[in-house]
Amino acid sequence: MKQKGFLGLLLMVALSLVLAACGGGTADSGSEGNGGESGEGDSGGKQFVSMLTGGNQGTYYPLGGTFAKVINDNLENVEASATSSGASVENMKKIADGDGQVAFVQTDIAAYAAEGKLMFKDNKIENVQAMGSLYPETIQIVTTKESGIESVEDLEGKTVSIGAPGSGTRANAENILEIHGLSTDDIDAQNLDFGESTSGIQDGSIDAAFITSGTPTGAVEGLAATTDVNIVPVKEDKINELKEEFPYYAKDTVKEGTYGLKSDVTTVAVQAMLVTREDLSEDLVYNMTKAIFENTDAISHTKGEFITAESALEGVGIELHPGAKKYFDEKGISK
Repeated sequence: MKQKGFLGLLLMVALSLVLAACGGGTADSGSEGNGGESGEGDSGGKQFVSMLTGGNQGTYYPLGGTFAKVINDNLENVEASATSSGASVENMKKIADGDGQVAFVQTDIAAYAAEGKLMFKDNKIENVQAMGSLYPETIQIVTTKESGIESVEDLEGKTVSIGAPGSGTRANAENILEIHGLSTDDIDAQNLDFGESTSGIQDGSIDAAFITSGTPTGAVEGLAATTDVNIVPVKEDKINELKEEFPYYAKDTVKEGTYGLKSDVTTVAVQAMLVTREDLSEDLVYNMTKAIFENTDAISHTKGEFITAESALEGVGIELHPGAKKYFDEKGISK
């Protein structure tokens, strides 16, 4: 009997050791430093956040790097990183598919995705929500003074870049051409990113380019360093027509001195915004939203001056993520 009791005791001890080994250190074990919640890409309590931006010569990419640093400096259990991408349209599709957690998107493109319109007519997106809008995305029609292009109508018959595939720039180009009685069939349309567009203008392979980005845009600054740049204006009556048909546009100005311009140039803009997946935890989105909008003084980019909690719901045409809503509710901010 004693032998059986001793063997039974040994078996109980062995079983307890196996269970302890299986239960220790799992991502959702609720151990200290994890808060009991498993995040995207969680490892040892760390939540990894991939932030999809845009091309490396636009505004999204460097600003995304700054946001990632702000998040990492303020949230000890989160590791964020900025990833270059094809910008708005591609970002919406990638976030919807789970290939990232946060993304930069134009407000108009987010609305198209949620409503299943234009480039999303066969792929309506319903699992992406807003974190907040950031700053005006200026539609810049870039050319040179030597080109002789002074108006949108002058683009007819010219070789014009209308943006990279998967970007929101193409939709903006189509809208503006349409208001002026033109279409992409009236130009030799090229699908180039910002860097390719400005390089093409510089070497003479294209005449002009639509660039939707916060000003000043790095690629255009690079062009202006060697070439006299001209930004084609959108006239007041056409701006009013555009706003009436597409309410997410707003009048904007490329200021005198930008790219060496001798005077202000009137144009239009949409808003840049941050979006996230609806299944990302409320706590994580709340903490990231708070980190960004409570530390705007740490945003080392010229667009930082436009980014405020008070203006973060302007132009947002899709549903807010509950985590972001919690933050703005606490601040007393609503649409």
